[in-house]
Amino acid sequence: MTGARDTLELEVHDLEVQVLTGIYSEETHLPQPLRIDLTVLLDAPAHYAPDTPLSASKNYLDLKHAATDALATAGHFTLIEAVADHIAETLFLQDARVQRVKVKIVKLAIAEAGESIGITLVRHRR
Repeated sequence: MTGARDTLELEVHDLEVQVLTGIYSEETHLPQPLRIDLTVLLDAPAHYAPDTPLSASKNYLDLKHAATDALATAGHFTLIEAVADHIAETLFLQDARVQRVKVKIVKLAIAEAGESIGITLVRHRR
């Protein structure tokens, strides 16, 4: 198979984050609990040896930062789609090797019987 390139997917799941989001007046003044899952696709080197340094991959804490600290300073988001976009843009700016970001967000406050209600956004580097 020619032309295929090796990739690495880094994943961080089940981050619970308080985010200012919503369109209704009862939502806009208090942070809402969101559950965020991230999958980040990177170009991978041809081989990972036992002594390969972290610089050949990406620190998982960078993913966590994009979904926590970077959101905390961004202000109010009308839509959770904008929350997902902000996370993706943060990750693209952090590292040129990031080729795709998948962000799944579940709005925990609106679940009535344990169901998951939310969105999944996939962005590719442009």
